[in-house]
Amino acid sequence: QVRLVESGGGLVQAGGSLRLSCAADGRTYSNYVMGWFRQAPGKEREFVAGITKGGGRTDYADSVKARFTISRDNAKNTVYLQMNSLKPEDTAVYYCAASLGVMISRIPGRYAYWGQGTQVTVSS
Repeated sequence: QVRLVESGGGLVQAGGSLRLSCAADGRTYSNYVMGWFRQAPGKEREFVAGITKGGGRTDYADSVKARFTISRDNAKNTVYLQMNSLKPEDTAVYYCAASLGVMISRIPGRYAYWGQGTQVTVSS
């Protein structure tokens, strides 16, 4: 089992940047595919980005491709989401999640563990 804690959210103007962090408490962190999801009010939770166990492969939603970058540091048990050129439509609660699968999945149900979420608000 792994416990996940997100940080780094906040209020930023359109065009600005934020970096989210997700710290994992667990000795088997490197066994997990990691993902970032987001949920805006009244909308379903949606996939943002994912990264494989060793960090060699990544996947991004089309809406964030070329603006967001996911990375991980297994020595620090941490996964990051660098968000640049933020838009008001990026406003949401952002969650990190861990999956024991082999490949990155865009389906929330494939992830067994979730953090509590961190709010990102982008003003226009």
